[in-house]
Amino acid sequence: MKTQLKELIKPVRKTIYNLTGKKPWSYGYNDTRWQKIYDTLRNSNLVNQFAKGVIPEKFGIGFDERIVEYPWIFSKLNKTKFSQILDAGSTFNFAEIVNHEYFNEQELTIFTFYPEPVNFIAKRISYVFGDLRKMPFQQNYYDQIICQSTIEHIDMDNSIYGYEINKNEDTNKKSYEYLNVVEELIRVLNKGGKLLLTFPYGKFEHHGFFQQFDAEMVSKIKEKLAVEGQFTDQYLQYFTNDWKFSNASNCKNSVSYNPHTGKGKGNDGAAHCRAICCVEFIKN
Repeated sequence: MKTQLKELIKPVRKTIYNLTGKKPWSYGYNDTRWQKIYDTLRNSNLVNQFAKGVIPEKFGIGFDERIVEYPWIFSKLNKTKFSQILDAGSTFNFAEIVNHEYFNEQELTIFTFYPEPVNFIAKRISYVFGDLRKMPFQQNYYDQIICQSTIEHIDMDNSIYGYEINKNEDTNKKSYEYLNVVEELIRVLNKGGKLLLTFPYGKFEHHGFFQQFDAEMVSKIKEKLAVEGQFTDQYLQYFTNDWKFSNASNCKNSVSYNPHTGKGKGNDGAAHCRAICCVEFIKN
């Protein structure tokens, strides 16, 4: 009954969001964002534009990085054959994602630290819980792995997600625990398989529940990947009027807006991170 009621009032929430200034994280923001993500992922022409490194003008105004991460990832997924897919971080555990026709022919495993209120086991989606730094999977198993905006939370304060683990509390100090996750992702990726990795990029920032990676931190990821295969990196940057493909140099001074603390809020309508690094890796 609660689920049905929530679905019934979605249009109301979206209308209120549109009539009250379209402010990030205001009433109706999430409903509107997810509708936009849903529509984008089912528009093959739009997804193909992302594959070519093109984003339409005025796309994603006032929305956080999820609005461009999902289409970038979907543009890179292998669509020609069956795959064992690992979602390392549970960013696919949403109806708008798992109900996409793409997953009708794939085996999806979602790996996260703690069970979430919503699951899709009726769709034969598997759930495994644990630490990404030590996953219980055999070597060379998954054909495709998605790790979307997850490694920046490793060794951070994850209490806002409902669980407590050891964390780096020194806001002036970088944590390199994320490199252990990168090693694990490479280990469980099949030979010839694909890893799609995204994370916030710009100036180093410690926001408590996540850290923003700078060029030095990204270089350490690239060092790990270069030993095991080939990779390409792309950058997406938020501007007042839209998201655009960019480059590392243009994004290096980007700062993130933390909606929980207000740190980094500007006048550009940014909802969260203003730049992200997107890495596509193929294992030898």
